[in-house]
Amino acid sequence: MSSPNDLKYTESHEWIKVDGDTVTVGITAHAAESLSDLVYLDLPSVGDGVNVGEGFGEIESVKAVSDLKSPVKGEVVEVHDGLEDDLTTINTDPYGGGWMIKVKLAGDLPSGLLDAAAYDKLVAEAS
Repeated sequence: MSSPNDLKYTESHEWIKVDGDTVTVGITAHAAESLSDLVYLDLPSVGDGVNVGEGFGEIESVKAVSDLKSPVKGEVVEVHDGLEDDLTTINTDPYGGGWMIKVKLAGDLPSGLLDAAAYDKLVAEAS
């Protein structure tokens, strides 16, 4: 499955969708597939600050616990609370209903974000 072209990606397998000065954040289909059976999700609260490359939560599967790293700097303005009750949405719809947080940007987007082609290449080379 190729990654959606309207998103930006990180090397740690998060995606962002930019809408003005608000960014929606989730994990990629590749990350969700790698984790497989999800059992726990810990997300920040509205009003929490996030910084580029720093953890904003944790996701746990039967295989491993992974830190969720923020692709941007800003303030959490919305949290997808329903995910904690239905973690399968992250696997079945990672780029839609599986979004995790929305962040009001503080400053510009970081320069290291990947487009879909570069992210797909990164995933292919790691396989």
